[in-house]
Amino acid sequence: MSSGLSNGIRVFRGCRALLAPSKSSASVPAAAAAKSKATGKPKSESKEKTAPSSDTAAAAAPKPKIKREMTRPAGILKVAQVSPALGNFLGVPEASRTDAVKQIWSYIKLHNLQNPANKREIYCDDKLKAIFEGREKVGFLEIGKLLARHFVKN
Repeated sequence: MSSGLSNGIRVFRGCRALLAPSKSSASVPAAAAAKSKATGKPKSESKEKTAPSSDTAAAAAPKPKIKREMTRPAGILKVAQVSPALGNFLGVPEASRTDAVKQIWSYIKLHNLQNPANKREIYCDDKLKAIFEGREKVGFLEIGKLLARHFVKN
């Protein structure tokens, strides 16, 4: 039990800077107002005039934003040719993996093909059997694996 506690302490030890309250510009006037109330001096007199150090000025300067051109989608967002069976199901010859999975899930939900007792199980009708190798039931984690063979690699 003590080793679990020491592991937790070790993990959060490095996060103190992240967990500390931030010093935003909104909190500075509130702190100055509280200080002026405590000292009885007006705000303008309570502010100390110091030259900002070069480190603070560099950190406070806004960084220019780089405009990125429209990049082609990659990975699961990349549009690729699909097999004829999946093409018939989706109605398009090319699709991304995410679009295919979304359309399959909307079909499953629309036709109420999930097992009510075990929502991770999907009953396959004739259309889904054409995609999922003629199987009667498919686990929801298997959908990605079974769809992989339907995407043609260039």
